[in-house]
Parts: sequence; structure tokens; C-alpha cells
Amino acid sequence: MHNGVSKVLIDHVVVTVGDQLEATADRYQRLGFNLTERGHHTLGTSNHLAIFETDYLELLGFLPGRETSRADLWRDPPGLTGLVFKPGDPDARYADLQARGVPIEEPLEFSRPVALADGLRDARFRVLRVAPGPVANGRTFFCHHYTPELVWRPEWQQHPNGTVGIAELTIAARDPGRTAQIYDRMFGPGVLTPTRGGVAFRAGAATVSILDPTEVATRFGNVVEPSPDGGDRMVALALATKSVAQARAHLDRASIPCDPYDSGIVVSAKSAAGVALAFVG
Repeated sequence: MHNGVSKVLIDHVVVTVGDQLEATADRYQRLGFNLTERGHHTLGTSNHLAIFETDYLELLGFLPGRETSRADLWRDPPGLTGLVFKPGDPDARYADLQARGVPIEEPLEFSRPVALADGLRDARFRVLRVAPGPVANGRTFFCHHYTPELVWRPEWQQHPNGTVGIAELTIAARDPGRTAQIYDRMFGPGVLTPTRGGVAFRAGAATVSILDPTEVATRFGNVVEPSPDGGDRMVALALATKSVAQARAHLDRASIPCDPYDSGIVVSAKSAAGVALAFVG
């Protein structure tokens, strides 16, 4: 790749919650996230964000009466449904994706007001969306921030559970190689590496793992929610924390159960709005 599009980096991940935005925000605060105030996009959706060092987690839903504004977002089961990358130069990335034959939609721009101590400002974005057909239960797109200073703010980056960034996103797929083809087309050749039960690729400090359901069950036990129709599903998110002990202590205080996972702990999808949420060192 070239012209400002060389790096594969996650910008954020999206947990869709439909009409349960307030309840889910309360749940994630109990899980130890310092969430931004509710934001409202010009496209009709609303959100809360957990901002980390270079990426973030978005809780995305709608207010009563606005469910038809982006009806396409609510077709998939609630949970982890968005994997979003940084584009680098958005014009260069758009041209690169077109040249690679990636089914990319026309760029879309929108904004949301952000209330700061010195007044109201507009956070502005430009997104490049991959057509939904090849993507596992949800959306893959690129998000360019015209106003990153309205997103990555120090007052929002400290979390009681110690989270500092996204470590891994796991997709359950009956045919991991086929599901991974879209990412190889976007970022390859050679971006995919074999791993036990599937394939994976690096995105900066994070890993995207595409695994068969048997391997997902081996790694996570019964804390993930299977796909209702047996199709692909983004099922788990591992978050890097300053201290697993800090995350565990916070969950204990909040009376939220957790299980051992790899080098850390994991909270079941039932406790985290449809996504198994691991905290790792």
C-alpha cells in the first residue's frame, strides 16, 4: 500500500444496542468504563463512547421514534457488530480500496455536537463503508476524524477498570478462510496468518482473529453468544488493561462475575450487552 494508507490500525469497535442505550450505558459504567455524555449524530443515531489511548468502544443505539433513521443498523442481533479502521489519508484509502476491487460505498460525512466547558463544538467524520455482503454480521468501515481533539480527550481516557486499548476482536465463522478474504483484499497480500482454528491479522497493537466456533468455545467457554442462524458473528473483545487485578477488583466491587481467560479475565456476553468482554494484561 502507499500514499498514506500503509498501516492497518483499529479506530474503534461498535456495540449496537438498539433502544437499550440508557440501560447499556449504565451496565458499561458498572463494568468500569468512563463513558462520554450521550451524543447524537446528524444521521439519527445516538451513542456513548469509552475512549482509550488510540482507539475506543462505541455503544450505538437510537432514541424512541428514531429506529427508522438507520434501520440497516438494527438488522443484526445486538452486540459487537462494527470493526472500524483508521484510513490514513481518506482520499488515498478510497482510491486504494477501489483499485483492490473492494466493494466500497460512496464516502459519507456526518457530525455530532460535543459539549465542552467552553461551549458546543461539532465532531466531524468521514466514513468509507465496505458493502455489507462480505462482512461478518455487521459492518467494516474506515472512519476519518476531522476533529480528533473532540474525541481523544484526557478527561475521558481514564477508566476505573484500567482499560487502555483494544487488544483483540474475535469473529466466529464456520469457514474462517472465506470470511477473512475481505480483509486480505483490503490489506493484503500476506496480511493473514494461520492460527489454531482459523486465521488472524495484526492491526497495530491489536489482533483480529477469525476462528471456527469450536476454537471459540475452547478459548472462551460458554461466555459467548452464538449466532442465532449459525452464521458468522463478532463474538468477543479483549481489552488491554493497566492491571488485570485492577479490572478484577472493580468487577468484584460491582458484583459482576468473571471467568479466567488467557492472561486475564472475561465477562460473559450476558453481562456486557451481547459481547464477551475480556480484560488482559
